[in-house]
Amino acid sequence: MKEVIVYHGGTDIVEAPVCKFGRQNLDFGQGFYITDLREQAVSWACQTAKRRGMAPVLNRYRLNREAILSEGRCKVFLAYDREWLEFIVASRRGIPVYDSYDYIEGGVANDRVVDTVNLYMLGLMDEATALQRLSEHQPNNQMCILMQELADKYLVYDGTERIE
Repeated sequence: MKEVIVYHGGTDIVEAPVCKFGRQNLDFGQGFYITDLREQAVSWACQTAKRRGMAPVLNRYRLNREAILSEGRCKVFLAYDREWLEFIVASRRGIPVYDSYDYIEGGVANDRVVDTVNLYMLGLMDEATALQRLSEHQPNNQMCILMQELADKYLVYDGTERIE
């Protein structure tokens, strides 16, 4: 069993993640979001803390990604491509395209690419231009566990640190 260290940045210590919590119209739906990129989770924590007027924390977990990929209904996006763009747009419009999956992984619609996504959603940018602009970026990575049983079985809390 090969485990990957993953992080969840925020303002709360989360020892027992809950998958059906939070907004539904996020990139990959309503689930527990983590990343294997520490600096990305720190950034999320700091942004959330600033918005809430609270202290940022970084929760760390051990994830058996291989088991989830072999056991769950999974979708992994490898690039900011047409399929990713259509999925993100549908999710953000409240269309539950994520309902067919237990685990989704792929690029984040963050500040590097969100303007492109928003312009495309508003009809102010055509698909070809949006895809060209997206292709100029290497995706950051986010993972979303949508099925509680998989989180309980394959995501193990490994501590929390305060971010200064």
